[in-house]
Amino acid sequence: MIRFSFWFLLTVGLIAGPISSAVAQKAPLPNTTPAVRGVWLTNVASDALYSREHIREAVDLCSELGFNTIFVVTWNDTYTTYPSALLASITGEGIHPDFAGRDPLRELIDAAHAKGIKVFAWFEFGFAATMNDTTGGVILRKHPHWASRGQEGRITEKNGFQWMNPFHPEVQDFIKELVLEVVRNYDIDGIQGDDRLPALPSNGGYDDFTVKLYQSEHSGRQPPAHYKDYEWVKWRSGKLSLFLAGLVQAVRQEKPGVVISMAPSIYPWSEENYLQNWPEWLNMGLVDLIIPQVYRYELDAYEREMDKILGQQLHPADKARFYPGVLLQVNDYNPTEELLDGFIACNRRHGIQGEVFFFFEGIKKFQPYFKAKYHK
Repeated sequence: MIRFSFWFLLTVGLIAGPISSAVAQKAPLPNTTPAVRGVWLTNVASDALYSREHIREAVDLCSELGFNTIFVVTWNDTYTTYPSALLASITGEGIHPDFAGRDPLRELIDAAHAKGIKVFAWFEFGFAATMNDTTGGVILRKHPHWASRGQEGRITEKNGFQWMNPFHPEVQDFIKELVLEVVRNYDIDGIQGDDRLPALPSNGGYDDFTVKLYQSEHSGRQPPAHYKDYEWVKWRSGKLSLFLAGLVQAVRQEKPGVVISMAPSIYPWSEENYLQNWPEWLNMGLVDLIIPQVYRYELDAYEREMDKILGQQLHPADKARFYPGVLLQVNDYNPTEELLDGFIACNRRHGIQGEVFFFFEGIKKFQPYFKAKYHK
């Protein structure tokens, strides 16, 4: 049965017109036999993308340890990891300067596919314009009306990230075309958004454009002053769900076989803090693979989140779309092998035969473990 929320039906009917059958039906379950056993590959705190040889070594290690899917950073801090004509037209630079003269995305796809490993283009920064730059970086300096703003009028910021306005049609078109540029030009197996696509910190949305949009739908009333007001959160998260519907429709029309993957934070924290109502995305038929970031440092906390996701948030029909994101390394942290084994054992008890690890450098520290665990 197709399941839609009242809010989504109302929004589609009054604002967007009918969504095509490419979105309005549940997508067939993606071919995930064998189960997804994946890893995120970054261009930060890792040299894996910085030469063709390093790419080959990374792919060889993934293959040797039994990983079958790589989620590779494609859009990060105003740069791409491939030559982007679209980005060059906006910022003047079509690829990260460290990769000038190369195409790491294509190099990775070629190397991974030769080993039977799938590659997903991971649009890591999503609607975040930059990090640790209060001016908003080159994109917002050139397009100041693209900025999301908080109540005090400054660019929306959270945890060091500065944000574009995901409700502005020009910003939406930019991100959509960035994704489609990759879909059209590369033999990718899937695309992925995470906790920044589609997303906005819930303290944003007070820019002139969004305020006027809200007023046009609420008899001229101002948005609530409390940025976590329930209806205000729902209105904004609903707009992001509608954006995702349009993006997914465009991707599926461009290349129907591309898998749509999302890796948001856990729910309801994801909606309260980043306006990501990912159970709604599943209900709307938008997501082929959902990979929530179940990043926990203790087994009890991990098990509680898994129980909540599978018992309260995920429809049984969508269980085959679900793989948890597991934290394997951040800064100087790695779990103990005992804790890692507990995470995986919890997944298997729930009938989940795979997971995705953040991030690639961490698997180097558990090579005997993964070789034994994933090659059984």
